[in-house]
Amino acid sequence: MEIVIRKICQRDYAAAAAIWREVLDIRNATDESVAETYEAMRHDDRYITFVAEADGKIAGLAAAVKVLAVGHPGGYVKMNGIGVLPVYRRQGIGKKLMEHVERFAIEQGAPYVGLASGISRAEAHEFYGKCGYRKTSYWFRKSLE
Repeated sequence: MEIVIRKICQRDYAAAAAIWREVLDIRNATDESVAETYEAMRHDDRYITFVAEADGKIAGLAAAVKVLAVGHPGGYVKMNGIGVLPVYRRQGIGKKLMEHVERFAIEQGAPYVGLASGISRAEAHEFYGKCGYRKTSYWFRKSLE
């Protein structure tokens, strides 16, 4: 199987929406809302989404953004999501996606990549550890809707 990692383009939006919903459990990621979001991010160099194409089909994605924060003079890259469809797992796709985000961070002059992960995603947490990431904090969220 040939795996190609590349930047997302418009024809990938529906496949990306499916990964956001089915793998990353973002239930409100409709095809339309994902396309609208990616179109808004497309002209901002701080945002990047890579897709993994396996034999012509979108198998996974990694989305990230360079952010500025007090205490982090060079900023850092925050991974907003990484997911691989179950049928394509354990084939090195997730690792390749992570490496592309890390190269993006280096190109942006960011000293590190950070990510938050759903508390129930134990398999993903193990994967992050194998990729050299360590748990340094907890993420809290409050809905305002």
